[in-house]
Amino acid sequence: MLTFPSPRELARRVPQLLLGIAAIGVGVPMVLEARLGVSPWDVLHQGLAHQTGISFGTVVVLVGLVVLTLWVPLGQRPGIGTVVNALSLGFIMDALLDVLPRPHELALRWLLLLGGLAVCALGTGLYIGAGLGPGPRDGLMTSIAAKGHPIWAVRTVLELSALGVGWALGGDVGAGTVLFALGIGPLGHFFLVRLHLGPETTRLEAGIAAE
Repeated sequence: MLTFPSPRELARRVPQLLLGIAAIGVGVPMVLEARLGVSPWDVLHQGLAHQTGISFGTVVVLVGLVVLTLWVPLGQRPGIGTVVNALSLGFIMDALLDVLPRPHELALRWLLLLGGLAVCALGTGLYIGAGLGPGPRDGLMTSIAAKGHPIWAVRTVLELSALGVGWALGGDVGAGTVLFALGIGPLGHFFLVRLHLGPETTRLEAGIAAE
């Protein structure tokens, strides 16, 4: 069952949600095109794309839908942001991957990686700060953590699992993977605390960016 805030709250928060998801949709392809390693979940997405021939963005959508089914026994309820994230993010990524340049110079690749990380962090702060529901993967973390487990431990187990399976399937693991894993939390939190959490943003959702 979807949760809906008041129309006034929607008018204030939906633009922030959409901007945040669009930013993540731009940032992830930047990291991918840097070819220096991607985030743990994107290692899984990339590995599945390599093995199946399905586009990266389509894999992101399909994995998100599978993860959403895991919410049911955990009692997590989707919000508007959950649906928009699950159904649109992958297609934004595919569109950007078709037009982004793929630099060969190492310095430019590092700039692309760092820029992509910053844009992803901004997007994370925007969409979580909108308080309209977490994305599928973030919601899985928060719903497990709500059962009494530390969110840092839940995040570590889930991301290491995604990383291990993705690496076995041929996903890119490199310096960028480590940088993303260590940097996205602090950077996302930096933006989140400046973007005024909506009243429906839970303490656990905020903790995603803080960990």
